[in-house]
Amino acid sequence: MSTTAVIAPYDPAVDAPKPHHAIYDYDSGPPVHRGKFAIWLFLATEIMFFTGLIGAYIVLRMGADTWPDPENRLAVLITAINTFILICSSATMVKAVEQAMLGNNSELVKWLAATVVIGATFVGVQVYEYAELIKAGNLPNVDIFWSTFYAMTGFHGLHVTVGVIWNFVVMIAAMRRKIPQEKYMTVELAGLYWHFVDLVWVLLFTIVYLM
Repeated sequence: MSTTAVIAPYDPAVDAPKPHHAIYDYDSGPPVHRGKFAIWLFLATEIMFFTGLIGAYIVLRMGADTWPDPENRLAVLITAINTFILICSSATMVKAVEQAMLGNNSELVKWLAATVVIGATFVGVQVYEYAELIKAGNLPNVDIFWSTFYAMTGFHGLHVTVGVIWNFVVMIAAMRRKIPQEKYMTVELAGLYWHFVDLVWVLLFTIVYLM
C-alpha cells in the first residue's frame, strides 16, 4: 500500500520569507523588544529623578524673597549656542539609527562619530563654564542659586558624559563590524537615551538660564 504526499499550495502570507532585517518575531514573543522595554523603564526613573530636581528648584525659587537675574551671573549667550550644538546631535543620532536599520556600516560610523564629537563639545563647554565660575568664586556654598545651578547642570552633565561614552563604545563596535543590520536595536537604544538627555537640557536651559 503506497501513500502519496500532498503538497500544500504556496501561500505568500505563510511561506514568504520574513524580512532579513527583522530583529524580533512579534508573532511568538512579547509585543515590545526586551531592550527597548528596559531602556524605557530606566528612562522613567530618570524622568522622576530630574522632575524631583526641577521641582525642588521651583519650590526654592518661589519661596525666596529675591532671586538673582541669570543674565547677571551666567554666560547665557554662550550656553544658548552650546544648547543649539547639543540639539544638532539629536539630528546626527537620528541619522545613525537610520543607517543602522539600512545596514550601511560606513555611514553608521560617520554619524555616530559626529554625535560623539558634538556631545563631547557640549561637555567641554560646560566644563569651561564651571572653571570660569569657580575661578570667580561662584561656588555651590555661596547661595541657593549656585547650589541649585550646580546640582541640576552637574547631574545633567554627568548624564551627557555617560551618553558620549555609550555612543563611543557603539561606534567602536560598528567600526569592527559587530553591529550588522539585524542588530540595529543596539544603536536605537543608545539613541533613545541620547534624545532624553537632549530634551532634559532644553528644559534646564529654559528654566535656569532664561527665567
